[in-house]
Amino acid sequence: MKTAILLVLAYFLGSIPSGIWIGKLFFKKDIREFGSHSSGTTNTFRVLGKTAGFVVFAMDLLKGSLATLLPTIFHLDINPLWFGLVAVIGHTLPIFAGFKGGKAVATSAGMLLAFAPLFFFFSLVFFLIVLYITSMVSAASITSAIFVTLSSFILPYIWPLILPTHNLLLTFICFALTCYIIYRHRENIQRIKDGTENRVSFGLNKKEK
Repeated sequence: MKTAILLVLAYFLGSIPSGIWIGKLFFKKDIREFGSHSSGTTNTFRVLGKTAGFVVFAMDLLKGSLATLLPTIFHLDINPLWFGLVAVIGHTLPIFAGFKGGKAVATSAGMLLAFAPLFFFFSLVFFLIVLYITSMVSAASITSAIFVTLSSFILPYIWPLILPTHNLLLTFICFALTCYIIYRHRENIQRIKDGTENRVSFGLNKKEK
């Protein structure tokens, strides 16, 4: 019973629509009506600015981390990744926002941060490198998701300091989320091919002000 209750709690945590609530509360805007019409971090940066973007990113990250830590907090002998995954599902299908949510990147990162902190920071470095080279959050998100999936399988054998043991569930969840992230970014992928994808004001190909 405790496990079921905490899984529901993980879903509700993931369902918190940070971008929508911050936009409506402080800016009197529904960010789904602007930009890419997404409720996620990238569109928050684009529509509401850097401060709001960082706040929403932190909230989406932390809700994934907190959900993943629930078994530890309540002393449950169950793989915490299940709770992190449920939070990601909540983020993408939020009950508080008509089951239309974000693209799973920030909350998935939060799950990884709580489960394997060194692996998270290792992956974050990769993300920042790709973001610097491309100046595109979408490209960095997609390639990082693929990188994390491959690394989750390979690192325990070649660099156990970063990820000491191979966890089949971690690799499976990373693979499933990578497929979902690629699917949710299909329009971005087309814009990248067309050379019309939005760029950030950072990196080698940054957007000109």
